[in-house]
Amino acid sequence: MFLNKKINAVSFGEVLFDVFGEEKKIGGAPLNLALRMASFGFPVAMVSAVGNDEDGKVICEYVIENHLDTSGIITTQDYDTGTVQVTLNERGSATYEIKFPSAWDFIEINNDTLNIVKNADVFFYGSLVCRNDASRNTLFRLLDSNPGMFKVFDVNLRKPFYNIELLEELMNKADFIKFNDEEILEIAVELDFKSDDLEENIRFISEKTNTGSICVTLGKHGSLLLWNDKLYQHGGYPVKVADTVGAGDSFLASLISKLLSDNDPDDALDFASAVGALVASYSGANPNLGNDEIESFMQEGA
Repeated sequence: MFLNKKINAVSFGEVLFDVFGEEKKIGGAPLNLALRMASFGFPVAMVSAVGNDEDGKVICEYVIENHLDTSGIITTQDYDTGTVQVTLNERGSATYEIKFPSAWDFIEINNDTLNIVKNADVFFYGSLVCRNDASRNTLFRLLDSNPGMFKVFDVNLRKPFYNIELLEELMNKADFIKFNDEEILEIAVELDFKSDDLEENIRFISEKTNTGSICVTLGKHGSLLLWNDKLYQHGGYPVKVADTVGAGDSFLASLISKLLSDNDPDDALDFASAVGALVASYSGANPNLGNDEIESFMQEGA
C-alpha cells in the first residue's frame, strides 16, 4: 500500500477525551493524526501532556497499544487530562466545548522530545495547542530545532482560541497547510484578500506565506490539493455519515503518508478521500480500518 514506510513522523499537540453525552472516546486532532499514520505501519511519536489521573493513564496505555512512541508525552501534576464536550447536529457535524486549562496546554521540552524531533522527517502541528503560552513556546522551539523536517500545519479553528497574527506565524513556518473551505476563506479575508474562488484563495495563501503545498477539504464535495504548483481535485466518496469527528485528521494523515511515500498526488488524494469518508461512516475519531476494508471501499467507489 505504501512504497516507503521509513518516514519518521512526530505529531505535536492535544491529547484528550471527546465526551459525547455519557460516552467518552480518546481524541484530539494531533493524536487522531498520529494514530492513523501509525496504523499504516509508519514510526510515529506523539508529543503532548496528560494529567496524573485515570484519563491520562488510559490515554497513555491506549497510545502504547496502538504502536506510538510515548516518550514525548509528559505527565503534569498540576492540570487534568483534557476533555472536550462534543455536540452533534442532525448531519453528524460537531461543535466543541474545550476545557481550559488542560494538561496539554502545558507541554514542556525535555531531552526525549528534542531527540524525537531531531530525527523527524515530518512534523504535524495545529493552531489549537497555541491557545496557551507554555505549549505555544514549546511548539515554536521545536519547529526551529530541525529545519530539514517537512512541517505540516493542520488549521483547526476553534473560537475563541486563535487570531490572525498567530495563524499567519504558524502558516509561515509550514511546508504544507491543510484547511477546510470555511477556514481558508475566513483567513484570506482577515489577510485582506476577498474572493469566493477557492483556487484563487489557495494561490493567495501559498504566495503570502511562501508555502508550496496546500490542501482544502470540501466536506462531501471532496478536496483540492496544490502540490508542486499544480492543482489536483477529488470529488470525494459518498457515505452515510455517523459523525465527522476525526475524519479530517485521518484524511490528512493518509494524504501526507501517501505523498511522502509514493509522491503521486492523484493517488494520494484518492486514498485520503477514501479513508476520511470511511472514518466519517463510523462513530468516533479512530475506528480500526484494515487495508482490505480501505481497498474494497475504493474499488466499490471507483
